[in-house]
Amino acid sequence: MHSTTAPSNLTGIAMMIAGMACLSVNDALAKTLTQHYSPIQILFLRNLIALPVALVVARILAGASGLWSTRPLVHFMRGGLWVGATYLFFTSLTYLALAESTALAFVAPLFITALSALLLRDPVGWRRWLAVLTGFAGVVIAIRPGTAAFHPAMLLPVGTAFLYALMMLSARLLDPRESVWTLLLWLTLTGTVLGGILTPLVWVPIRPGDLHLFLAIAVVGTAGVTLITQAFRLAPAVVLAPLDYTALIWATAFGWFIWSEIPDTPTMIGASVIIASGIFVIYRESRAATR
Repeated sequence: MHSTTAPSNLTGIAMMIAGMACLSVNDALAKTLTQHYSPIQILFLRNLIALPVALVVARILAGASGLWSTRPLVHFMRGGLWVGATYLFFTSLTYLALAESTALAFVAPLFITALSALLLRDPVGWRRWLAVLTGFAGVVIAIRPGTAAFHPAMLLPVGTAFLYALMMLSARLLDPRESVWTLLLWLTLTGTVLGGILTPLVWVPIRPGDLHLFLAIAVVGTAGVTLITQAFRLAPAVVLAPLDYTALIWATAFGWFIWSEIPDTPTMIGASVIIASGIFVIYRESRAATR
């Protein structure tokens, strides 16, 4: 068993790291595009381009039944939360360094744990509650409210994390027999529909030199989600979940290389506290699941 499991884990780890790299490229492209376009327009065009790919993937990997759902309203509710989360994050990139927005959004697993206890009455022990509170303390360290370093846009990635947590928890309202590819298809579809409704309000003609950026953001965004999804099919979540934080490495590298952004010391200290708390929560939840 070890000979088959270990290679599977290694492949999953490689896919997870590659997927996070793709999503970091996605964010870097979004930051570039927000200089000229509304986040809503960027989100709409990204989903519009990615929708045919998501449709084909769902049809091939989940079959004809993977294109439909018995609870479309739940899917649209989740899609609305996802659009809201992405809009807040893309907007934050207009004002903040890429690594800064990425680090603050890492509070999402802590929101998931807290909301699962408060809304769904899931049992959460004192150790996880302590980790959650410690993680939120890391957010305070990073954003430094009441000081000259604080910018209101720092709250946007935190809002992203909150909406993302609600979206993840709302998956419990769906039929558990639905394929993950069905979920991804409906998220892309909802993003396209909602974006199509809102984009005319903020539409800016696309400059010819930016067409390749919109195509690229759709490709890398779809590739990132696909790689991460496949990774979780090959390796245990407890192995892969901490690798989510490799996005901060990519974000820091891209921010430094493209915009000469270097996160300051309080931001890195706060990010370290948030990441350590998130990893501890993941570890404790895996222990609870095993028991």
